[in-house]
Formats: sequence, C-alpha cells, structure tokens
Amino acid sequence: MNLKKIFCALAILLVGFTTTSCRKTKYKKIKLVEVARSIFYAPQYAAITKGYFKEEGLEIDLINANGADKVTAALLSNDAQIGLQGPEPTIYLYKNNKSNYLINFAQLTRTDGSFIFGRIPIENFTLADLKGKSILGGRKGGVPEMTLEYVLKQAGLNVGQDDDTKDVNVRTDVAFAALTGSFLEGEGDFVSLFEPTATTLINQKKAYLLAATAEYAGEITYTAYSTTLDYYNNNKEVLEKFTRALYKGQKFVENATDKEIAETVQPFFTDINLDVLIEVVNRYRSINAWCKTPMFSKEGFNRLQDIMIEAKELDSKVEFNDLVRLDIAEKVIKDEK
Repeated sequence: MNLKKIFCALAILLVGFTTTSCRKTKYKKIKLVEVARSIFYAPQYAAITKGYFKEEGLEIDLINANGADKVTAALLSNDAQIGLQGPEPTIYLYKNNKSNYLINFAQLTRTDGSFIFGRIPIENFTLADLKGKSILGGRKGGVPEMTLEYVLKQAGLNVGQDDDTKDVNVRTDVAFAALTGSFLEGEGDFVSLFEPTATTLINQKKAYLLAATAEYAGEITYTAYSTTLDYYNNNKEVLEKFTRALYKGQKFVENATDKEIAETVQPFFTDINLDVLIEVVNRYRSINAWCKTPMFSKEGFNRLQDIMIEAKELDSKVEFNDLVRLDIAEKVIKDEK
C-alpha cells in the first residue's frame, strides 16, 4: 500500500473516531425541581431550549413540584440537586435547623409577578380605590398574599385578613387555583392574579387590569436557585456551569424580542397560544420582572423579610450571608465580561 492510500485510510479512521466521540458525548445530569411551571421563569426555559446548559456539559431533568414544600423536600432528601423557589422556604428552614439547610446561589426574578384586577375599569387607579372593598388574595402566608398586604399597608390602608371591618378585606379563604373561577362567579370586588390567567381575562373582557403589584412592591428576591449546603460545598464547578448557562438565558431574554422569547419558551407551554405568550412576555417585561444577571440582591432579600415580618410569618431577620453565597454568580459575571 502506497503512502497516499495509507493517509486516506487514516483520515477515514479519524473521521469515524471523531463522529463516534461526538455521538457519545456524556452530559452530567442535573435534576432541577421548580416550584411551578410559569412564564415568569422564562430565562430558565430559554437556557434549556437554546442549549446553553448542554454547552456547559449539563443535561437538565426539569421537574414541576407544584409547591415550595415539595421543592425543599426534594433537595433535603437528595432527590434533586437544585431547586427553583422563593427564598422564604430557605429562611424558615434555617430558622428551625441550622445544621441542615439550603443555600441560595443565583436569582431569577426580581419582583412580584401578580396583577390586580377589578370588575370595571378604573381610570387613574390607586390602591386607595380598594378602601371599603374586598380582594381575593390567595393562600395565607404565600408571598403573593403577603406582598399584597404589605403594599396596601404601605399605602396607608388598614388591612384585615378575612375581616370586612377594616379598610380592605384581603380574603385568604379561596384557594390559589380557584381564584379566577371564584372571582368570575362573584366572589370579591377585586382579585390578585398571575399570568397567563391575567392575559386570558383581559382578552375575554371578563375582568379589567388595574395595576401590577410590582409597581408598589419594588425589588424583591422573588424566585431564586438553592441547593443543600453539602452540595454547594462539594459541587461548585457544577453550580458554576449551571449559573453560567442561566446567565446566557438571562442575556438572551434581555436582548430578544417578545416574539423570540415566546417562541423559545413555547415548548414548555404547548397549551398556550403563541399570541398569548407574546402578550405575557411583554407584560412581565414591562414590570422588569427578570433579573439581568444571576447576582442575588441583598436589598431584595431584606425587603422579602420585611414583608414576612409584617405578615407575622417571621419573627426576625436572618443574616444575608448565612443563606446566600455570591461567589459563583460573581465569577460567572466577571468571566463573561
């Protein structure tokens, strides 16, 4: 066999080897458990759909836990490595167990994502328009309900919880999942709702959007990523890769059009029309719902605790550094510059 034939044979073998190697690329599987399936978490879904996690060598097994208690349980039992939920469960857990608790390492959303609806349009609406009325607020002790009460009190209103003798009666006797149906059946004068229900009601002209709670609440660490202290200490390289992929998703959402974002997240919301998704994305963008980086906000964390204390769900604050680690987010942001 002459040299030319030998080189050709080697080239064919090399191509075959490379192709086989690509096919056998192994990703580290990460079980990510989320508190709910919501367009509110668009940067996360964008990072998955756009392949940013796989670029970092990670395969995401995304599970909807339908509840923060289930997210926390999955993390503590090591059934999942990373959880997406509000930081409040990590605060409650730390208060009760300072040896086995969760660490927050990246933030996703930066404010409340609910909207106040009424039965009729009100021009120049203010929270004072709720005086003498009732509003369906959701589950007692849930962050949406606590935040609603907080902003009403900040507006100078005397708030009653299931008490119609006060300025505003915030009703917690209707389950979160039943808020829309109950309101449409005549319960309450106002209601606090999330997307995509909000857009659906607007389009059907069954209720009127009056305000976003975020307008009054300001910055809150509403949704963040957490893991166990043990996993955090022993898997920083994995968490760094995860956070880097998330940051790519955040930058995509910051720079993409509403339609591009909607199309990217649509695989996670196949039952929602694309036009509705576009409206929802636009509405969340209008309230600056999404963090532009994974950096965890101390100001937002402290305001969350103020809200919890005002609601009498928390007796005193925990220190920011006890439950939050910034080193991974700081490194990822620095490396991307």
